[in-house]
Amino acid sequence: MKVGCHLSSAGGYLAMAQTAESIGANVFQFFTRNPRGGAAKPIDRNDVAAFLDYAAEKGIGPILAHAPYTLNAAGAEPRVREFAEEVMIDDLKRLELTPGAMYNFHPGSHVGQGAEEGIRLISNHLQRVVRRVLGDLSSEHRSIGASEHLSTVVLLETMAGKGSECGRSFEEIRAIIDQTESAFRRSTFNPQPSTFSLGVCLDTCHIWDGGYDIVNDLDGVLEEFDRVVGLGRLKAIHLNDSMNVLGAHKDRHEKIGKGKIGLEAFRRIVNHPKLRDLPFYLETPCDLQGYKEEIALCKSLRGNS
Repeated sequence: MKVGCHLSSAGGYLAMAQTAESIGANVFQFFTRNPRGGAAKPIDRNDVAAFLDYAAEKGIGPILAHAPYTLNAAGAEPRVREFAEEVMIDDLKRLELTPGAMYNFHPGSHVGQGAEEGIRLISNHLQRVVRRVLGDLSSEHRSIGASEHLSTVVLLETMAGKGSECGRSFEEIRAIIDQTESAFRRSTFNPQPSTFSLGVCLDTCHIWDGGYDIVNDLDGVLEEFDRVVGLGRLKAIHLNDSMNVLGAHKDRHEKIGKGKIGLEAFRRIVNHPKLRDLPFYLETPCDLQGYKEEIALCKSLRGNS
């Protein structure tokens, strides 16, 4: 079972991997920089090399990098969208040093422009970012052996639908993917869709708060996801209970088994044949000891469906 939690990146990659190992995790998530924005710490190549060796030895990965909350690709103001673009470009270039990583981001909030316009802006954002990153990698990063495609999988996170969030439904997630990839296919310029991978991170709290009943109809929800988005796009699970009732559109995480989703639903989730081989990342309100206990709890649920 691939299960872990969100860890502090303050000590670097190797420290995160060692912390993960100490609490029984074999995957982990981290913020690429302060979640409220700001510059990222310089990359320590020696730390990256030590991490890659340690992760290979201990069987840790895939790692999941989380974009800062301040990133809004659908913002109404150009400066907001420009900030989101520069942050994601920098993040993706840095992540190419850790091949096979995934990069998760909240698609954005349309702030009154309407979901259709928000989706258009997010798609345009992704097109510009991928072109810029691939262009930079093909020149300045050749020295590290980078190829002309992204090894990092970019993930759209399913959202709870609070405020003007985009990605509140499977249909909105699909629309972002379709608009982005179709634009690349129509373009006479590189990159083509095959040069990067665009997937989905499903957050259990978010889709529950968004109105998808994973407690009473997990099979039905997954069938709907497969019909609309495609299970082949699903690359990671944020494993979170919710403080809210179904369809509340609020996004308040709770510890596993302590919220409205409940332990029995999580037992079904971690054992479901369409989900069990995916990596699970906890984002519950826990300290490190709490995460250690929750990781052990999640492992105990396996095989007990």
